[in-house]
Amino acid sequence: MNTKLHAICDSNGRPLSLFVTAGQVSDYIGARALLGSLPKVDWLLADRGYDADWFREALKDKGVRACIPGRKQRKKTVKYDKRRYKRRNRPSRDIAAQCTAGQ
Repeated sequence: MNTKLHAICDSNGRPLSLFVTAGQVSDYIGARALLGSLPKVDWLLADRGYDADWFREALKDKGVRACIPGRKQRKKTVKYDKRRYKRRNRPSRDIAAQCTAGQ
């Protein structure tokens, strides 16, 4: 059995909120669970698993700009900041390094 860690991190990659789901669970579950704990931010960076119209609308309502590439099956291409998007996995690399450091 796998698990998936959904995290809200600050601009330095430090986790602010965490939510764990089973690995086969949709990223939408993690997005919905963490949306209420989202601090006042300008941007949210996430991978395409979080691409949902309801999530984008919820972010927009909070004044947050989404940097999420569109799912491959989307009919209309979603624009996103590709340079900013490349920084999205920094927190997961940092968390993985901390988890394996004690082994």
